[in-house]
Amino acid sequence: MAENTNVRKIDLNNFQVATSETARDINRRIVLNLIRKHQPISRAGLSRRSGLQRSTVSAITEALIAERWVTEGAIGRLPRGRSPTLLHLNGSRTGIIGINIRPSHTRIALAGLDTKFLSSESMETGTDPKRFLQELIRRIHALMKAYPEIVYEGIGIALPGRVDLSSKRLVFAPNLGWESLALKDLLEQAIGLPVELENAANACALAELWGGRHGEGVRNLVAVTISEGIGVGMILNGQLVTGSTGMAGEFGHVTVLEDGPRCHCGNRGCWEVCASNSAAVSYYNENLGGGRAARTAAALRFDDILHLARQGDSKAEKALDRMAHYLGCGLAMLTTGLAPDIIVLIGEVTRAWERVGPVVNRVIKERSPTPVPTRIVPTDPDMEPRLRGTIALVLQKHFSAPPVA
Repeated sequence: MAENTNVRKIDLNNFQVATSETARDINRRIVLNLIRKHQPISRAGLSRRSGLQRSTVSAITEALIAERWVTEGAIGRLPRGRSPTLLHLNGSRTGIIGINIRPSHTRIALAGLDTKFLSSESMETGTDPKRFLQELIRRIHALMKAYPEIVYEGIGIALPGRVDLSSKRLVFAPNLGWESLALKDLLEQAIGLPVELENAANACALAELWGGRHGEGVRNLVAVTISEGIGVGMILNGQLVTGSTGMAGEFGHVTVLEDGPRCHCGNRGCWEVCASNSAAVSYYNENLGGGRAARTAAALRFDDILHLARQGDSKAEKALDRMAHYLGCGLAMLTTGLAPDIIVLIGEVTRAWERVGPVVNRVIKERSPTPVPTRIVPTDPDMEPRLRGTIALVLQKHFSAPPVA
């Protein structure tokens, strides 16, 4: 079988030569990842697994201990000789704040280096970004005050939109209805911590690649977030695909139904107005017709549709079936165009996968002309994959390979 060499051309107009600092950075990240994967582990164990000299490992681990990324724990046992001191990540003393912004509500969480949540809460997002930002800053300060013993590494934010790579401003978020917003700069000034912004689907893709149950050893992975809209994050050949401006992956705004419903982006028949949570609620309301029942249903949420479908409500079941059909149409586009190893689905719709899944898989099979063995995997919403994505945004700055030319 031919080997995929994954050739990457060196850009001679934009490159950096390797320095001793580059080598130290790479070695540090290797050691940090080995500790994360094999903890508790001794310095000698790190030297064996990394191939680095013991003096180099000792220098790196001492720096990591001083920076509170790593801590020393139990004493290991050997049949003879000096017993080693074991190392592990300092999960409880170093914290990351994660923020998942959705049009209806926002989740705020504090997690350790082990990605376990120490605290979480919700707040209303609202339509006024200035008021939202004021309340968000207040809550972050209160969270940090409640855990004064923690050293805070940074803030990761998942957004229902796209962030411009050069300006780091939120520039495209039709479901939020906000204008361009310098969220990163404003939060960093108010909180005093580095802030990482990313589209929610990209964040979820990074979370799967970094520590997810489905992304281990996978180099071609697509994450699809299904909520008020639809987002797509792509890991291809082990790299997050963002495009030159950060806008790559907006498949949610590709037309799948000519002359379909009007989308917040201004187009008609976009994938997300046909296959999102909002689409399912609209389908349900359409089936009711007019009158008092329709006015009452206007206040329904997607969770209500799921509940009604479980109770055998035929209109709710039809709404889910229609949503599943168009979800399959878009996923067929992704499997045919990108041929990923796995597509991970994130959203409340996965709670009804026993009904939705067969429809989705049938449509993909009917519409994909190539025999691509892509696995479609629904995630458990209770695992908070979006919030875990926000934590990955900060962690990957320290654990992933450094940028190269």
